[in-house]
Amino acid sequence: MTQQYLLSVCHEDEYDLDFDTEEMRRIGPQVGAFNEELTAAGKWVFGGGLMPASHAVVFRPSADAPMTDGPFAESKEQIGGFWVITADTVDEARDWARRASLACELPVELRPFQPDE
Repeated sequence: MTQQYLLSVCHEDEYDLDFDTEEMRRIGPQVGAFNEELTAAGKWVFGGGLMPASHAVVFRPSADAPMTDGPFAESKEQIGGFWVITADTVDEARDWARRASLACELPVELRPFQPDE
């Protein structure tokens, strides 16, 4: 049975969005090739890069909807991008997550979506 999974790219602290650095010129094509491979395999659902957590706004559940700037969690790591994929088995999803980590050269968390009721 096909399952959807979230592959979250974990960055440490604030990360640089300068795509002209040597590191990004190396990693960008690797991630592009991974995206093409996911698409060709019919496993791509959605994906994208995120701005650093300093751009986040958090809303709290109350009548006046209080909000705070910055990330929800006080953490050294933050989500910097993600893919939503489909996989027929957890082992297949794990393989895609491993390959995603190699492509972006960062830790990637794999998490299944809750099943449809």
